[in-house]
Amino acid sequence: MTNTTGGDTRILGSLGTAAGTGLVRIEDRYDTDIDDLWSAITDPSRVARWYGELDGDLRAGGEFQTYLEGPDLRGVGRVEVCEPPRRLRVVTRETDESWQRSGGVPPFDQTLEATLTADGGQTILVIETHGMPLNKVAFYGAGWQIHAENLAAYLAGREPGGDEEKRWGELVPAYQDLAAAIG
Repeated sequence: MTNTTGGDTRILGSLGTAAGTGLVRIEDRYDTDIDDLWSAITDPSRVARWYGELDGDLRAGGEFQTYLEGPDLRGVGRVEVCEPPRRLRVVTRETDESWQRSGGVPPFDQTLEATLTADGGQTILVIETHGMPLNKVAFYGAGWQIHAENLAAYLAGREPGGDEEKRWGELVPAYQDLAAAIG
């Protein structure tokens, strides 16, 4: 499990490219069984505890909306693959209204695939996401690691988050080094 206190610099991710866009791969082991982890990443009431608001149909072909309070981001998505409790693939996109308000990266389709593998009483979660601009892949790597750490904290009964700004500052340089290696 990831320890997000005391300046932990363990990097859970790797970066690459896919069709000329950025690719982030995050992998971690969670102290819970596969069914509980599946529920934590697909049950909207549980997702809200570690990621953000999620509303909609999470079956294959279903559409959903997301809202992340901290960065004030709204997105829409569709479920491409849903194979409980092992695999979920979705495509998401920030809304134009959210992007215009934030002034960040223009909206793009981001494909996210979560693969769960049971390992005794633990579960390995691999999150691969791609589609982001290549020059921003380091920031997405740091962000997805923070999400994975928040999930671990939530599953361990701790309050997710903490000082995310500080954690961001600890992670971004390491992910920038990884990004430079694929540049």
